[in-house]
Amino acid sequence: MNKELRRVSVLLLAMFLALCASTTVIQVVQQEQLQADSRNTRTLYASFSVERGPILAGDTVIAQSVPSGDEYKYQRVYPQGELYAPVTGYFTIHGENTGLEGSLNDYLSGRANQQFLDRLNAILTGQNPRGATVQTTIDPVVQQAAWDALGGLQGAVIAIEPSTGRILAMVSTPSFDPNLLAGHNQPTVIENYDKLLAADGDPLINRTIGGALNPPGSTFKLVVASAALQSGDYTPESQLPNPQSLTLPGTSTTITNSEGGACGGGETVSVADALRYSCNIPYAELGGALGYDAVDEQARAYGFEDAFAVPMKVTPSVFPEPESDAQLMLQSFGQGNDRVTPFQMAMVSASIANGGQLMRPNLVERISAPDLSVLEQFEPEMYNRAISSGVAASMTQMMVANVASGAASNARISGVDVAGKTGTAQNGTNQPHTLWFTGFAPATDPKVAVAVVVENGGGQGQSGFGNTIAAPIAKKVIEAVLNR
Repeated sequence: MNKELRRVSVLLLAMFLALCASTTVIQVVQQEQLQADSRNTRTLYASFSVERGPILAGDTVIAQSVPSGDEYKYQRVYPQGELYAPVTGYFTIHGENTGLEGSLNDYLSGRANQQFLDRLNAILTGQNPRGATVQTTIDPVVQQAAWDALGGLQGAVIAIEPSTGRILAMVSTPSFDPNLLAGHNQPTVIENYDKLLAADGDPLINRTIGGALNPPGSTFKLVVASAALQSGDYTPESQLPNPQSLTLPGTSTTITNSEGGACGGGETVSVADALRYSCNIPYAELGGALGYDAVDEQARAYGFEDAFAVPMKVTPSVFPEPESDAQLMLQSFGQGNDRVTPFQMAMVSASIANGGQLMRPNLVERISAPDLSVLEQFEPEMYNRAISSGVAASMTQMMVANVASGAASNARISGVDVAGKTGTAQNGTNQPHTLWFTGFAPATDPKVAVAVVVENGGGQGQSGFGNTIAAPIAKKVIEAVLNR
């Protein structure tokens, strides 16, 4: 072989190897990234020609694909759109998909790695490609109860099974109809999307796991109380200073208890009674005495700062490092810069209910192929031991007292020991309060942990309270679980 021919051969071999390498990178290494790229319209259009897998809540179909009779072959349909929108999200020709439609898109469209043989078999047999079925953990009865209880209020409800982390209900209001975004006429879909984007109350936001987070108010006292008991330096009977008002150190800011006056009337008040009456001053002092590191460590043990996925991504809740002792004292009763999701506050209650063990919350029971073989089966998984079993028992007793004879009385259920904590968070001068409840029941054998947030003061401005508006909502959700 002459020199010129040898050079050409080497060049051709190099080009062939480069082609093989680039093809491998594109088809193997970058496959998922390219498929997920919103600019990849070819993949988007191809996904509409697949019979996308259904999403189920119990035996209820909450998302499915039906023949469309147009060039896209299939139309995505949401039979109870508004009720399940925070769970399903939407599958759209415009922009990115959300909810389970987005986070499990590969499974639903039949493109997950585990479905390769199914895709190959469909090609060889000439069958229409089909996506996998997603079975959620949502209980339709509990979901409907949460929706009905919220009514026309702006807020969210999430219910979790403490022993497994299974999410039984996920409701966010105002909601939206995903069918408006699932059509094949792109200008119409874009018009609908823009209207929803501009609508009052941000209906596209899933408030259970994200959006503009709210201060937790007095529900955060559960974290501070846990930190105190976990330290070993305090018991529920430990006494705290109990002035009628308190000027925060280094400031001219004076804080008071929500009802005014001293907490219970004595010169001191116990950790348990201060929680039962939901008093701000004793918990501001308790947080200041514990110090930021101790409270922060406890908050993180409950899941603060962690970016959970259920599988949708959850916005982390925060207990930021304060700039001063005064700021720490504010944050210790859920004001200042604390910001949380209902998801996070439900995890606090679920941890206490489960003897101190925090199970990783999950929205998906299993994912099944069209032939009913199981592709993914989600098993309960412990995320962390948030508190000791002894502290959990003490916290449970304190939370039961809150409902039985304290500031969370509107969550009472006849014949059932309900453990709970309310919160009424301030948002600034002349701004309506944010109203909270979190808790679980039955206290001795917990079946559900719930968190409720109601924004805009529940329509009552600064006159609404967590006990008057949020607690009754939680009560109805708990009753729905217990009556199953």
